[in-house]
Amino acid sequence: MSLPPHPAQIEARAQNVRVLMLDVDGVLTDGRLWFLADGTEAKAFHVRDGLGIQLMLASGCQVALISGRDSVATRARAEELGIQLLYLGISDKVAAFEDVLERLGLEPENAAYVGDDLPDLPMMARVGLSFAVADAAPEIRSAAHVVLRVNGGQGAVREACERILKARGAWNVT
Repeated sequence: MSLPPHPAQIEARAQNVRVLMLDVDGVLTDGRLWFLADGTEAKAFHVRDGLGIQLMLASGCQVALISGRDSVATRARAEELGIQLLYLGISDKVAAFEDVLERLGLEPENAAYVGDDLPDLPMMARVGLSFAVADAAPEIRSAAHVVLRVNGGQGAVREACERILKARGAWNVT
């Protein structure tokens, strides 16, 4: 087991981030799936995560959602926040990662990823900066450059956004 990166290394990695890639279930949500009586899937998203994403987009950093599940709720939230890079209902997250980089003309070190469970491991190994939500699977926490203090669906994405934006000198709250 290797030592976690030094805080200065994390900040240097964060300065290079130009795209934040996010898993959805367990990261933007608490991981529970809600099915209404008519079979419609419902999800709860934290407002602080939304603000963090909007601040990232306003700073010129792109945001991509990469998830094995597709849902109307996720698409509606993405539209509301202005997220245009959607890879939902996919089984190959690495292919989505590579497509995002190609579309944006970026390198892996320009990407950050927030994950929570085993399907996120390949992504976390490829990006310049990887985050695990506080309640992530042990393997994800071990693989992450940074383990966030907040659980998925409770503002963890906001925490990641804030760390990136502060490192980039783009934390502008006025």
